[in-house]
Amino acid sequence: MNRRDLLMQTTAGAAALAVGAPGVASAQATPSPTRAVVADPVNGTGRRPLRLDREIDQLQERTFRWFAHVTDKRTGLTPDRWPTKSFCSVAAVGFALTCWPVGVERGWMSRAEARERTLNTLRFFAALPQGPEASGTAGYKGFFYHFLDMEAGLRFATNELSTVDTALLLAGMLFAARYFDGRDPAEAEIREKAQFLYERVEWPWAVVRPNRISMGWHPETGFIPSDWFVYNEGMLILLLAMGSPTHPLDAGVWHEWAYGYDKSWTERWGSWHLEFAPIFGHQYSHMFVDFRGVQDAWMRGQSSLRDERLDYFENSRRAVYAQQKYAHDNPGGWAGYSSEVWGLTACDGPGDFKQTIDGKEREFFSYSARGPGDRDDGTMAPTAAAGSIAFAPEIVVPCIKAIKARYGAGLYTQWGFLDSFNPTLTVRDGPLQHGRIVDGIGWVDGDYLGIDQGPIVIMTENHRSDFVWRHMRGEPNIRRGLEVAGFTGGYLGT
Repeated sequence: MNRRDLLMQTTAGAAALAVGAPGVASAQATPSPTRAVVADPVNGTGRRPLRLDREIDQLQERTFRWFAHVTDKRTGLTPDRWPTKSFCSVAAVGFALTCWPVGVERGWMSRAEARERTLNTLRFFAALPQGPEASGTAGYKGFFYHFLDMEAGLRFATNELSTVDTALLLAGMLFAARYFDGRDPAEAEIREKAQFLYERVEWPWAVVRPNRISMGWHPETGFIPSDWFVYNEGMLILLLAMGSPTHPLDAGVWHEWAYGYDKSWTERWGSWHLEFAPIFGHQYSHMFVDFRGVQDAWMRGQSSLRDERLDYFENSRRAVYAQQKYAHDNPGGWAGYSSEVWGLTACDGPGDFKQTIDGKEREFFSYSARGPGDRDDGTMAPTAAAGSIAFAPEIVVPCIKAIKARYGAGLYTQWGFLDSFNPTLTVRDGPLQHGRIVDGIGWVDGDYLGIDQGPIVIMTENHRSDFVWRHMRGEPNIRRGLEVAGFTGGYLGT
């Protein structure tokens, strides 16, 4: 069973497909999340920090060095998880490709090394075999399988051809093409290979139900029954598909995507926003696309109805505040939740079992999506907050510092934060599927996950310097996709 299957088992995943000892709650006031975004802010607060908090800066560097340590220099393959032996996640490869230029700008990697790693990756992926066969290939119709073997780069086991993971891989490649803009032949080849791999994707093939892109395909059984529909991490897929110069989809896919937005429009735990409970759904597309100040027809309509400026960046900012409010209210009575310590997303958990704690039966999960009002077993992930720093640094920075101060002895290492932790589970009556119990802390995962590490590095840099956003505003393919979808305003003009 793969990550997408597991997410679909949660009510958060189902909602996205259909639409979209107890801790002591802190009494401190939560900053109001209701004001609109100011004109072209850098981070949602109107502040442009000249330097990061020292601990945030260190976290970004350590997380970047994790990617450099685990990614194969020859192939560019990044493992799904580490140190547990794993297959490659193609989405994590896209995140690694985005990290290398960040490392150059921060002085953690030379441009020559970043260029070499990037070109090796693009050459490797361009040469991987494609075809309808169930084995011996890495993808089909330009798409790639979710997981690839770490040695040969071919399909791992029977996992699905993934439209979202392909999109995240392509976004990293297109960003690399924007960054490596020099006359050096290697940089010219990076640009050529990235565009080739993007233009090869046959997006119309993945539309098996009217105006909906399928989440994936198996050569054994065909397309899976779930599509990208209503607000979640899938915006990037649609934009890449509409922006394709070779196999484009028309605006109908965006109109269909937004058709059911009303079903996920909520004011639970804060201001009105499009809800997707696990916060990764508010991070992934935003890592590459600057949604500040640009609006589609739906956001323009809501802005008019509510007499306040709304866009997808502001929507994600409100979702971050909803996470904080949920932890403050702590309806499940989980240990450690507060206004300072919060963060629910898709992440590892201790295992799939029930256990009685302080006289109450608790249910725990292994890898799963988690979110406010959704599946919640007391497991928090540092990436939920850290990967949201560009949206709401004023509450994210205190959260990360508090997590490190309270749980860092078992959670924070030379590679940054381990994937997740659970302060409620301090004793285990049976076996654990992941991680271990740490005295005085609770359950702590034993792995780092590439798709959770990536948002920490990338969104921290967007918060610090606008870096990825600045390059991608001019990326012609994504810009074309935004325009086809009907986005206007901001850097797109009217």
